[in-house]
Amino acid sequence: MKQFAAAMLAGVALSFSLASVADAKDKVIGVSWSNFQEERWKTDEAAMKAAIEAAGNKYISADAQSSASKQLTDVESLISQGANALIILSQDASAIGPAVEKALAEGIPVLGYDRLIENKDVFYLTFDNKEVGRMQAREVFKVKPEGNYAFIKGSSADPNADFLFSGQMEVLKEAIDSGKVKNVGEAYTDGWLPANAQKNMEQILTANNNAIDAVVASNDGTAGGVVAALEAQGLAGTVPVSGQDGDKAALNRVALGTQTVSVWKDARELGKAAGDISSKLADGAKFTDIPNAVDFTTPGGNTTKSVFLTPIPITRDNLATVIDARWITKDEVCAGVPAGRVAVCN
Repeated sequence: MKQFAAAMLAGVALSFSLASVADAKDKVIGVSWSNFQEERWKTDEAAMKAAIEAAGNKYISADAQSSASKQLTDVESLISQGANALIILSQDASAIGPAVEKALAEGIPVLGYDRLIENKDVFYLTFDNKEVGRMQAREVFKVKPEGNYAFIKGSSADPNADFLFSGQMEVLKEAIDSGKVKNVGEAYTDGWLPANAQKNMEQILTANNNAIDAVVASNDGTAGGVVAALEAQGLAGTVPVSGQDGDKAALNRVALGTQTVSVWKDARELGKAAGDISSKLADGAKFTDIPNAVDFTTPGGNTTKSVFLTPIPITRDNLATVIDARWITKDEVCAGVPAGRVAVCN
């Protein structure tokens, strides 16, 4: 398992070792973050900043604090501070449009980070979100191949929410069509906020008299809200729940048995790739110069260049993968886990 994790990380790192980044010096890379409510964004940021500075460039940033209007102002501020390239983790993929157009009009390349920005002139870097959705549904379906399913989706303002749900439905369509699986409730989660996910789950539980057999939640934050709602009804640990991001709390829930899977997207590699790519773009590289870039047709019919990294579903059976990769410590994974219950915690 250690060899697998090391090989996977080394392979991804090699894919994004952009030799000519060293030529990009003294450029300013502006990063607009939607928020830092999920723990993973600080991990992304550290890797991104390190890659930008390793290329001889300067990292500047702004936190929109979950406000679409503040993010517009943030991007304008980053431009005024002399950004030579922008990385944007959009709060609202539609609302960010005017700021993106302003940057492009001034010749500043833009990289849409982890969330799609519907513009053919914006580079798109993310993990394969449809595959994340497929992985979530597969792992939940393994545990509950029939019954009442609830779907706690992401923010309706984030295209990733629909990419994930599309992947989930690909896996479950046959079972739904046959009647083995019944969709008894689905809801978008405003802002991806766990508190909103908990409210959504509580409403679905009430509407179905607690007769919920499985929950496909779209990230670890929403999964946390789902588990809290299930715990209040004495159902946590009996209802499989999915998530993604490899949050420490979620990986601990996987070990405890209250969450079935967290699809791990190594934010260190995504952040590093963004730093490397943005440095090249700031130095004048074209999208076609970026290694591993492929054409991606967006839901809006635009075609842009994109790079997709590969995620890994983490269950009780392969928790050693994230420990061996030094993503999380064994003590953090195994906190509160009874002796003998999970192999990696023995």
